[in-house]
Amino acid sequence: MKKILVTGANGQLGSEIKVLAPHYLNFDFIFTDIDDFPLDQTQEIIANFNRLQPDIVINCAAYTAVDKAEQDQVVADAINHLAIATLASLCADSGAKLVHISTDYVFDGSSPVAYKEEDQPNPKSVYGVTKLAGERACLKNCPESIIIRTAWVYSEFGNNFVKTMLRLMTERETLNVVNDQIGSPTYAADLAQVILTILDSTKWEAGIYHYSNAGEISWFEFAQDIKEIAHKTCEINGIPASNYPTPAERPAYSLLDKTKIKTVYGIEPIAYKVSLRVMMKKLKI
Repeated sequence: MKKILVTGANGQLGSEIKVLAPHYLNFDFIFTDIDDFPLDQTQEIIANFNRLQPDIVINCAAYTAVDKAEQDQVVADAINHLAIATLASLCADSGAKLVHISTDYVFDGSSPVAYKEEDQPNPKSVYGVTKLAGERACLKNCPESIIIRTAWVYSEFGNNFVKTMLRLMTERETLNVVNDQIGSPTYAADLAQVILTILDSTKWEAGIYHYSNAGEISWFEFAQDIKEIAHKTCEINGIPASNYPTPAERPAYSLLDKTKIKTVYGIEPIAYKVSLRVMMKKLKI
């Protein structure tokens, strides 16, 4: 039985892997989070890895406070970059497989078409810079790793755009939502299923893959869909990102091309609105 170490297990993706884990009896899952597997302490990473001796690592842990990272660069780099370098080296030395989760924020958002895996990264934020450094360290130290870039993650767990919108739509009569940042949401349960499908297959093709749900929308359109499904009456106004300045710059266009993961693993991304309905039903909305 393969032993799978999941880091960041209390986050959105880790929590969804926990939900699916009982269906994979051929895997022995070890779920860890910051308390028992801190990624900002190199010696702790090494000690815990050697103690647990996993066959596979799914690294769901990350420093994801995008705006806070602008002032917290050292910690963001420790978790998103240096920890991945250490994990990748440990996996390479022990022969363990590594699945690492990355982000659309490695791109600058200037592309007129969906980003492919081989397109040139050019992050505009500290978060994006540290995640790109993590990707590069991962592939340098453990070339047989699989990296999955994703975007706009939400789930019934933790804090995310969908849950924030539902709360604000209840509290307010009007909302302003950015309408000139384009991408596609990712339901963490779908991404969790993708990861476990890859691990359960007989095929392991290292490299970078893109995965999000299918569709191309703005945050404003996403909010409109949430409103429609939840039958809310709050008025939503679309505004340019320039009217809502944030410490970290977001990519204006970060749609991910999913052709590679479809071709290599036969994974067909689910339409974002279908998954949104599933998630909101779980919230009993």
